[in-house]
Amino acid sequence: MDDRQVIDRYFSAMRRGSAAEEELIGLFSVDAVYIEPFTEATPAVGVEQIRDRLRRGWEQPLPDLELEVLSIDISGREATARWVCRSPSLPGPVNGVDRYRIEGGKITHLEVRLVD
Repeated sequence: MDDRQVIDRYFSAMRRGSAAEEELIGLFSVDAVYIEPFTEATPAVGVEQIRDRLRRGWEQPLPDLELEVLSIDISGREATARWVCRSPSLPGPVNGVDRYRIEGGKITHLEVRLVD
């Protein structure tokens, strides 16, 4: 699986939420680092911490979630994806940028940031 496919599968699984837990976790290397602004400021390290972080996020899913990928740029083993998320529970669209490091078809590092 090439890096673009990894990212496409990541977003596909994120759209499905907890129903795609195993598929999503399978995209990460065993010792991956996941940094996100939604549940904790400290990084999740390793697939079990990542699984725990995702499960906490799924405890209160956004209704009618729309997650649109605006662009994916890949350079070597690093990639950047820009996206927008919409839900009736949000005050408006939320824009974000994901920065990936991918090795051997697995995400080894993912930082999710919200942007204006």
